[in-house]
Amino acid sequence: MHPDLRFLLCLSTSALLAGCAAPGYTYHYVPGKSAIVSGGRAVAPAAAPARVHAAIAAGNRIAGLPYGYGCGHGCGVDSAYDCSGAAAFVLREAGLLPAEMQSSTAFRNYGERGEGEWISVYARRGHVFLVVAGVRFDTGWTRDSEGPQWTTQSRPAGGCVIRHPAGM
Repeated sequence: MHPDLRFLLCLSTSALLAGCAAPGYTYHYVPGKSAIVSGGRAVAPAAAPARVHAAIAAGNRIAGLPYGYGCGHGCGVDSAYDCSGAAAFVLREAGLLPAEMQSSTAFRNYGERGEGEWISVYARRGHVFLVVAGVRFDTGWTRDSEGPQWTTQSRPAGGCVIRHPAGM
């Protein structure tokens, strides 16, 4: 292949790939729509729907607990949580998930496609996290130790499918 042609092919492939960059969660504060994170707990906006308040209250109940692989998949409060256990707990407590266990991969088919107005689920094989009222509820990719926690810190979300509960 001619060197100039190889250069143009590489250039056009790079441009194509740049246009298809993997999505990421990026925090943007929106007055009246974004929760506040203080002292490791989230505070829902006053105008948020009741299910958003319930989801944030559930996240606050388990925020700060340690990470435990395979933990948190029961119907009650556990002593540790993995990513899918934490996400499932929050959504179940808000009345947005059936009682059966959900794996991170299963969340790829949860609810409806795309970001939700109030709650979004970012799921890929091996990891899932939530964005509730604009703040991320995750078990990793934060400055603190692993385990369920609220953060306004953005994170890459390459390979994630973005879903949301119907109506949320």
